[in-house]
Amino acid sequence: MIRCCGAAGVAAMPGSALAATDVALLPRNLSPWNMFVSADVVVQAVMIGLAFASLVTWTIWLAKTIEIRRKTVTARRRLSLLETDTVLAKAEQETRGGNDAVAQIIQSAAREASLSGGHFDDGLKERVALRLERVEAAMSRQIARGTGVLATIGATAPFVGLFGTVWGIMNSFIGISEAKTTNLAVVAPGIAEALLATALGLVAAIPAVVIYNHLTRTIAAHRALLGDASALVLLLISREGDRGAFRLARAAE
Repeated sequence: MIRCCGAAGVAAMPGSALAATDVALLPRNLSPWNMFVSADVVVQAVMIGLAFASLVTWTIWLAKTIEIRRKTVTARRRLSLLETDTVLAKAEQETRGGNDAVAQIIQSAAREASLSGGHFDDGLKERVALRLERVEAAMSRQIARGTGVLATIGATAPFVGLFGTVWGIMNSFIGISEAKTTNLAVVAPGIAEALLATALGLVAAIPAVVIYNHLTRTIAAHRALLGDASALVLLLISREGDRGAFRLARAAE
């Protein structure tokens, strides 16, 4: 009986000692910061790049949101001016010195009318339409500036994170080979660092895609306002041309 118990104790000792050794060798703190500090230089560079990309994403979102909201408010105010019973010269005078898109549209139309000698005919409307198309395109490019960075981050961040993951797992296998053991204490840190790189890639990519789609819709709405402004300017020129023709007809009578 004593021999049996002794054999059982001896059989149990290696397992207990191994478990105690595993617990002792396990890293006590696998927080994100400690995983970053203990990661390989390449994985650290990947994490820093992804964190910087995330910072750029939120900075662009804040800047473009403020810019688009301010320009939209100004555009709506200019549109209310064009919708009143006004003339092109008066609209140009009230928007003189303005750098917003609608002011540029009005000033461009007034400049073409001035170069044409104030003759409001069909040729003038065609020339003004060409000018307005160019102004709209320029202002649309200006307000969309910076959104391409979001598209790039959203498309590439997951792959950058995946590269960090592959590199971290590769280092884990190298550590297993050098230690000649599959102990959890050897495998866990490298795998955790690799997964952290993947997580940071998703953290950078998902908001970038969502913000890019949101800004794209907002910019499209702003472009629609510019189209409305161009249409109102052309209507204004057409009304002035009709009034001039009506005055000439009355004078002929």
